[in-house]
Amino acid sequence: MSGKHFYVTTPIYYVNDKPHLGHAYTTVATDAKARFHRLRGEPARMLTGTDEHGQKLEQAAAEAGRDPFAFATENSEKFKALWKKLNIAYDDYIRTTEERHKTGVQEIWRRAEAAGDIYKGEYEGKYCVSCENFLTDLQLDEGKCPDCGRPADPVREESYFFRLSKYQEPLLELYERNPRFIQPDSRRNEIVSFVSGGLRDLSVSRTSFKWGVPVPGDPAHVIYVWFDALSNYATAAGFGQSGSGQGGSESGFPADTAWPADQHFIGKDILRFHSVYWPAFLMSAGLPLPGQIFSHGWWTVEGQKMSKSLGNAVDPHWLIEEYGVDAIRYFILREIPFGADGDFSHGQLIDRINSDLANDLGNLLYRTLNMVRRYRGGKISRGEGDGGEEARLAGIVREAAARYEAQMEATDLQAGLRTVWEIVSAGNKYIDAAAPWALAKSGPEERLDSALYHAGAALRVIAALISPVMPEAADSIARQLGLAGDWLSAPFAELVDLYKMPGDLDTDLGKPLFPRIEEDARAALEERVAARIAAGSETVEASDSEGEGLISIDDFRRVELRSARVEAAENIPKSKNLLKIEVSLGEERRTIVAGVARHYAPDELVGRTVVIVANLKPAKLMGVESQGMLLAAEDEDGLRLVGVEGGIRSGSRVR
Repeated sequence: MSGKHFYVTTPIYYVNDKPHLGHAYTTVATDAKARFHRLRGEPARMLTGTDEHGQKLEQAAAEAGRDPFAFATENSEKFKALWKKLNIAYDDYIRTTEERHKTGVQEIWRRAEAAGDIYKGEYEGKYCVSCENFLTDLQLDEGKCPDCGRPADPVREESYFFRLSKYQEPLLELYERNPRFIQPDSRRNEIVSFVSGGLRDLSVSRTSFKWGVPVPGDPAHVIYVWFDALSNYATAAGFGQSGSGQGGSESGFPADTAWPADQHFIGKDILRFHSVYWPAFLMSAGLPLPGQIFSHGWWTVEGQKMSKSLGNAVDPHWLIEEYGVDAIRYFILREIPFGADGDFSHGQLIDRINSDLANDLGNLLYRTLNMVRRYRGGKISRGEGDGGEEARLAGIVREAAARYEAQMEATDLQAGLRTVWEIVSAGNKYIDAAAPWALAKSGPEERLDSALYHAGAALRVIAALISPVMPEAADSIARQLGLAGDWLSAPFAELVDLYKMPGDLDTDLGKPLFPRIEEDARAALEERVAARIAAGSETVEASDSEGEGLISIDDFRRVELRSARVEAAENIPKSKNLLKIEVSLGEERRTIVAGVARHYAPDELVGRTVVIVANLKPAKLMGVESQGMLLAAEDEDGLRLVGVEGGIRSGSRVR
């Protein structure tokens, strides 16, 4: 095996907004792929970071009254905080405002210029500031950007151009020679069709703003943000740094570079930049090309396109706090094939936790260790007396481990996890067949030891195979089995060998690995999700040093509380927690969806005077538009609606 690292990257994330589910998805997948290669004993390098230049960032900083660098730094820290929470083991985090990056970008520019691929002219056309993308009239959709739907601005300014048209045939040859360069195949076909339609030279500098990397020798121009941003993958690998060569035929990389990247993981919205512009820039600069561009799909939420209010209900920080980090990592990689679009559903997430994690994996761990504690005082010994059931289990583990390795190598993360669960299922079936409880009564003791050893050994293999996706759960299983802290340092072939687990292990039953989310807890979660969607407000991401947030009297006055009389109430089909409630605010009637069905029957509510938040944005819950929110108090004895004493008129302001 060569000494080069397996080099995998996320896109660098634009810092004019906070990180969301899509960012988390890409980054968890990239982290899992890097961890898989480390699991196989290969040196692996994972890169992530933030894109901090461009007109959009300059404008956002100005609107916030901030210096662009300070604004970018503050938002970049939000990504770092989430990656820490998600247990992302990145090796490098690059910011495009770093000097090492600027130096490398300018060197790529010089090489492209020396190749005759950059010339000065005038750009006149349309520009989408939000996507930082130049657009032709043919690309526009009724004058708007086809990607984000925002109006494109007319632009006319002096510009440097890159001879992208020169690389049409070389790119098509690349796609034909290396059909896996773009994955999945549907995305590859899309790009081949686009390039075959003809490429125009690309404007690669701007003069109408200053927040960017200056063009070498012409500081009146800043380098186009995509030329700048895409270069991060090479600059993070050391390109253009002092001592690594400048210009000419030298590589420009240090001797121990990880370049070329083996995989770039990206969202499908930025595929064209990565699969057309980026390889063309590298060809022009005479640099090696990455091995693969892997484009994943987009998430909807509860069957709907993600919006600010729905995004609030899948805020990654909140999801981790509610469900746990490994449950989230597992769900987003297990639920859909990597590359396809998917739907994030709290109900489906809870079902996965209860079935896959609690019932299957958690049950296998608990029943195994509980029997080890009851029958052998908590110690696993090797034992003798292997028979047909043991051979069958060993065969399933051996075959599944080989399939898993191939699937993860091919970035079929969903299939890899499905394969691990075949071992989980086989482990549970093995215990049923071996019946340690019967062996504990009638022996022989060697068979009992062997049965418990095989069940524990299957768990060790499972822990190793889930470690790229659920590292905390894997370490917890290893600790409970009594394995040493460096258990994952063993060669991959030994980790997946049922008979390489040491004997005489002192186990620890511990707490349930993934507790079930029971019906009452599920109802409470459903209610909290409904409240967050209805509120539609920004989530406050509290750091460890932050205390309770204080609001001013002006903040409080923005919340419009009013008294309302309940005129009618009914259950919402398919929901155990939500009621559809009709209220009167004097002459106005409204429909409110409230999570109170477990505390009040519909008839109990009719005629009550309640307090509602009257100025919330409407939100659809279970197909019903909710036009406000009921106030309630809750303690260990249950939930009670907030009301008003006396016969106050409906619609009165509550102060």
